[in-house]
Amino acid sequence: MTCSLVAPTPRFSSFLSLSLVTVSISMFGVAKASAAEGEDPPAMIEAHGYSFYGDLSYEPDFEHLRYVNPDAPKGGTISISAQGTFDSMNPFTRRGRAGVFSSSIYESLLETSEPFGSGLVPADAYGESYGLLAHSLEYPETKEWVIFHMRPEARFSDGTPLTAHDVVFSHNLFLEQGLPSYAQAVSARVIDAEALDDHTVKFTFADGISRRSLIDQVGSTPVFSQAWYEETGARLDESRMEISPGSGPYVLEGLEVNRRITYRRNPDYWGADLPINRGRHNFDEIRVEYFADGAAAFEAFKTGEYTFRAENNSRQWATGYDFPAMSRGHVVRTELPTGFAPTPTGFVFNLERPFLQDRRVRDAIALAWNFEWTNETLQYGLFSQRVSFTQGTRFQADGPPEGLELELLQSLGDLVPEEVLTQPARMPHTSNPARLVDRGNVRRASALLEEAGWTVDDAGLLRNSDGERMTIEIPVSTAGSATMDSIIDAFTQNLQGLGIDARYQRIDPAQHTDRRRNRDYDMIFDQYVAFMDTGTGLHQRFGSEAADDVFNPAGLRSPLVDAVIDLSLDAPDPETRDAALMALDRVLRYEFFIIPAWYNDVVWVAHWDIFQRPEETPPYSTGELDFWWFDRDRFDELRAAGALR
Repeated sequence: MTCSLVAPTPRFSSFLSLSLVTVSISMFGVAKASAAEGEDPPAMIEAHGYSFYGDLSYEPDFEHLRYVNPDAPKGGTISISAQGTFDSMNPFTRRGRAGVFSSSIYESLLETSEPFGSGLVPADAYGESYGLLAHSLEYPETKEWVIFHMRPEARFSDGTPLTAHDVVFSHNLFLEQGLPSYAQAVSARVIDAEALDDHTVKFTFADGISRRSLIDQVGSTPVFSQAWYEETGARLDESRMEISPGSGPYVLEGLEVNRRITYRRNPDYWGADLPINRGRHNFDEIRVEYFADGAAAFEAFKTGEYTFRAENNSRQWATGYDFPAMSRGHVVRTELPTGFAPTPTGFVFNLERPFLQDRRVRDAIALAWNFEWTNETLQYGLFSQRVSFTQGTRFQADGPPEGLELELLQSLGDLVPEEVLTQPARMPHTSNPARLVDRGNVRRASALLEEAGWTVDDAGLLRNSDGERMTIEIPVSTAGSATMDSIIDAFTQNLQGLGIDARYQRIDPAQHTDRRRNRDYDMIFDQYVAFMDTGTGLHQRFGSEAADDVFNPAGLRSPLVDAVIDLSLDAPDPETRDAALMALDRVLRYEFFIIPAWYNDVVWVAHWDIFQRPEETPPYSTGELDFWWFDRDRFDELRAAGALR
């Protein structure tokens, strides 16, 4: 997991103990030692890919990724929807809203995720990445530095060569003009970037820090054209429609602001024949259609205005798919499995608000949330209650800590509260599914509020000892669904029943983005990141050093959480790493800065029946924009029937 450049995007690495024994570390890497006087030098690793342990699933001469159809035909169009507006095509701007997939045209030294963001690459092997702009890399076992050997044939879409100088320029550009939290985190870890020649680049890392998220960080940084930036004078942090040339398989074809963005497969893409790309990037065109809200978007899908839909509205999934194209078999619905831990979504407390710094107040507010009633009444019983930041994985904490996890927590001394050491991990409360107001939970909440100094006056209003009312405002984007409005409305009704001046405010997407960035809310329905490995990105999402960052919407500042993250980063072996991540799940739940919402262990998708995909979906990607392909015969049939234009 690395530091994010734009939004919370998971990056993964594994752990390798720092042995100085001269042995082969990677199953397919080559270990070699150089002579050193007085002591054994660290082993050197050369490989075609990277994982922290060095164990790579694909051999150097692999022909294609296992889950793709290497003979998938090229052609056709796939289109999706987006809600709201955009006013920039620079995904790294600090202002405005960038167009969907605007970062997809850029590549990095290592392939870590699909260009259009539907999963990891490879999608069948967790925590591994393989050479893209680089064909190989070498580094000492101690990971003090890394050298990437780049592909001389790499080109930007304007035909100019992509070189090591562009890599160094891009790295420095992010440090100078990127998000301050990113620049601060990376500059403290990466102390030098140097182009050794046109196709060789070296990164040197700081001493005395975790070796986590170093090689994978620099290997996954997007690479820009230095010549374009110098010629245009453009800045990375500005909002603009003009984009720099990328080196990826797609280029920006055109756009209509707030209506449509079109990406077209580059017929001259330099990397089309690489083994890692075979069977991928199959559509000639990927189009994004913009709509004001979810209702308009769904109506457009029914008529074929766009052709693929990832459904996130339970009401729609349960009752909305009865339109003519569906009954005629022109549209199909599928539930795709996923190997990811579900995203930790929920009602996030703004811990900068003084009254929300009292855990008793947060506990009382949470008791107004009735998941069971919400799920049964508003979501058709389609979801499960999320309890963990690592839901359903081996890192999920359940009972009291024991074994290695307990030892790690005890090693932190007085930093760890006794209840964390002796009690089961925090679980959400239960509520009566038959009615919105659970009277037992209301009584418990009222007692907690009174204990915290908040009492109800004669008018039924909650006030503190100074006579001040408790006010909670939850901003909601107008681009959201009617179901989400109903869910938040039900929650605020229960809060009002406790005497709280609670309300939710519907605002346009741009204003919602601005308020989220500036933490201008009491509570907000938002998300953190699920973790299935450790990395310095955990500090950026959950650590005190990032308490003011957009990726930490609660503003969490917890020395306990910081210390447990460090335990995971410093773990000498995988077993210790796993125990530390379970401890992290436990202490995050103890700190209680988000009321957990719901999760689904499958992905709901619907699409017009003009696409094909491999028989088995890999665990870490749905792949619709990466390794699905266009069925020309079926498209012609539907067009002949008048179903599609």
